Amino acid sequence: MALVMMRDRLRAAVARYAPDGYSVALVGMVALASVLPLRGGIAAGFGVATNVAIALLFFLHGARLPREAVIAGVTHWRLHLVVLCATFVLFPVLGVVTQPIVALILAPPLALGVLFVCLLSSTVQSSIAFTSIAGGNVAAAVCSASASNLLGIVLTPLLASLLISGQGVVVSVDEIGAIVVQLLLPFLAGQVMRRWIGDWLARHKKLIGFVDRGSILMVVYGAFSAAVSHGLWRQLSITTLVELLLIEAVMLGIVLAATTWGSRWLGFGHEDEIAIVFCGSKKSLASGVPIASVLFPAASVGLIVLPLMLFHQIQLMACAALARRYAWRKSRAAPVMTSGTSGSVEVVS
Repeated sequence: MALVMMRDRLRAAVARYAPDGYSVALVGMVALASVLPLRGGIAAGFGVATNVAIALLFFLHGARLPREAVIAGVTHWRLHLVVLCATFVLFPVLGVVTQPIVALILAPPLALGVLFVCLLSSTVQSSIAFTSIAGGNVAAAVCSASASNLLGIVLTPLLASLLISGQGVVVSVDEIGAIVVQLLLPFLAGQVMRRWIGDWLARHKKLIGFVDRGSILMVVYGAFSAAVSHGLWRQLSITTLVELLLIEAVMLGIVLAATTWGSRWLGFGHEDEIAIVFCGSKKSLASGVPIASVLFPAASVGLIVLPLMLFHQIQLMACAALARRYAWRKSRAAPVMTSGTSGSVEVVS
């Protein structure tokens, strides 16, 4: 019996702390690009295929998103406004304020990448998933995360033109237009087609997951191939990676604290607080990588998206732990019913 309990605890510990398959795949793409980087015509053809995959991804997201959920959640405008302010005001201000210190510690492309992370929209899938696990307002999370992702297609390039252009990167109208064509138009086309393919997609959710993860893996492989060809690993060290991780962990901690205490100060209920914390603290890898590939030179994209890849892992681990804590607190606060016959306790959720 003791051995069985030890085995179960070991399995639980492994499941809790072991990296998920997608994280391993991302690292695998970096390793593959380091050993076998794409060059020349093959790289150009792979880039075209990647753009098609990204457009397909946003088309599927548009076709899957229920309009009813959007309409139902629009009325909760205070919550959505707080999430958007955290995503597109608090984060960018934090990025700008800390940029002089970050630039002293990290190389220019990495420091630029940290600032770029702060300009991105929230995630959709993980924000909703963590809100659900924690027992928060899922409908509001669907609306806030989706609105953030959609607005980010336009707001991220605009913020970049204001905050990054002065650092040697010029964001032109043509580049903003390219992002809109690649991301926004397929999303809108998906919304139009939803009435015909929405039910089919609901029955084949794995398809969206496959396209979602596959397209990002393609972008990461292409970006790091170009970076490796321009000497990526000659510019990085273990010390630099540790410094980058610490900087991003501190930034995430500041935003998590601000959204938690800010939502309470503004009088939101517990479920709304959860939605605000998880939707307002995340940054989207799915939107960020393709936007970076348009805004920045191919030679520097690999270094610039590296902070985003690391932030993606940090936010998943931190928010997974936070979601479990919220769920534990909710279970402790739930009404308790005691059975008069057996003396057992049943928790009513």
